[in-house]
Amino acid sequence: MPEAAPQNGEGEGASADSAAFSRAVQDAIDQKTKPLGALGRLEALAAQIAEVQQTLKPVAKRCRLTVFAADHGIAQAGVSAFPQEVTRQMLQNFLAGGAAANVMAKALGVEFALVDAGVAGTALRRPGLVSVRIGNGTRNSAKRSAMSAAQCRRALREGHAIGGELGFDAACFGEMGIGNTSSASLVAAKLLGLPVGHLTGRGTGLDDDGLARKRRILEAAAARTPAELDPESALREYGGFETVMLAGAMMGAAEAGKLILVDGFIATVSALAAQRLMPDVARHLVFAHRSAEPGHGLVLGAMDAEPLLDLQLRLGEGTGALLAWPLVQAAAAMLRDMASFSSAGVSEKS
Repeated sequence: MPEAAPQNGEGEGASADSAAFSRAVQDAIDQKTKPLGALGRLEALAAQIAEVQQTLKPVAKRCRLTVFAADHGIAQAGVSAFPQEVTRQMLQNFLAGGAAANVMAKALGVEFALVDAGVAGTALRRPGLVSVRIGNGTRNSAKRSAMSAAQCRRALREGHAIGGELGFDAACFGEMGIGNTSSASLVAAKLLGLPVGHLTGRGTGLDDDGLARKRRILEAAAARTPAELDPESALREYGGFETVMLAGAMMGAAEAGKLILVDGFIATVSALAAQRLMPDVARHLVFAHRSAEPGHGLVLGAMDAEPLLDLQLRLGEGTGALLAWPLVQAAAAMLRDMASFSSAGVSEKS
């Protein structure tokens, strides 16, 4: 597993410098040609971008969406409305440019990357696909650990390398894998010490009978281990290769000084694990949206996070994170380019 990055500076001098920079950021925002606080949460977002980039002239020119795909053994127990082979079919749909994430990324000028972290079946070798297969899908976590300790550490390490790749101001991360809402519910339950039933939703669209079956399966799976686990144990016991890699990617992106746009329920659970493993990740996270999955609100609350959007999305793939990118660009432009009262010769409030 990658080691946690040191905090930016140490001791009282570093704290004083940080506080001084924060005051300078807020003063720059307050001096823009607008009433105090008139741009609402956009101002807080601008301040966060400035803090991450350590400049009063932040940039938000290049963003990349990386979608990690893998299969889950627990899907074979009947926790999803779709069969497991849909993961592989969607992998091919991404490669053809036909998925929602492809279309939105293209419309928003965001670069797209696709990673096979462990989709069941023969490995695909196609242009545009990065193959970093940790295994041929995870094991059934209702019966045993989803992956070995070595596989978990490798997934974190490979994700860290991908997230830390240079050339991007911001990173979006998405996921695809039938059964991954079940996996995320179990990981979140173990990180937060909550009953898994509180975090379990309809996922890909289960009916009432399917939801009841899913809850029974997940409750049995959760009973295998103590009520609360450390982050690496939770990921090893119940995570997916794609979601563990996603957590590693967030740590890598944070170490590289990037802003991280967090997608829905599954990505937020990966963010929670990443933050537990490397606390400095927290200041890099921009929570893009609140999804329709019931567990998402609980995880967001535990992280004291207030998302930018609430569009009742429950797709995944990083689609919600993509939709927050224009807000990030607008916030950075406001702080970087908007005139101040003095530069514009505009009188301030008397």
